[in-house]
Amino acid sequence: MLDLERIVADLKKERERIDRAIEALEEAGSPAGVGKRSGSGSTVSNKKKRGLTPAGRRRLSLLMKRRWAERRKKGLKKLG
Repeated sequence: MLDLERIVADLKKERERIDRAIEALEEAGSPAGVGKRSGSGSTVSNKKKRGLTPAGRRRLSLLMKRRWAERRKKGLKKLG
């Protein structure tokens, strides 16, 4: 029985590590983070919701400005 408890505890630690890695990738502005999927819900409810830091907000703003500038450029090429 002790082994089972240890295995469950290890798996929970691994799940938390994976969740942190996914959040870090999503915050880094990866394309995979655009359609953020929610998990089973039970783990999400136990966590604090994290907001963007000022540096992260600025980085995201710059990325989005660049993205929209490229889209405008492509739109002008199609018209001309």
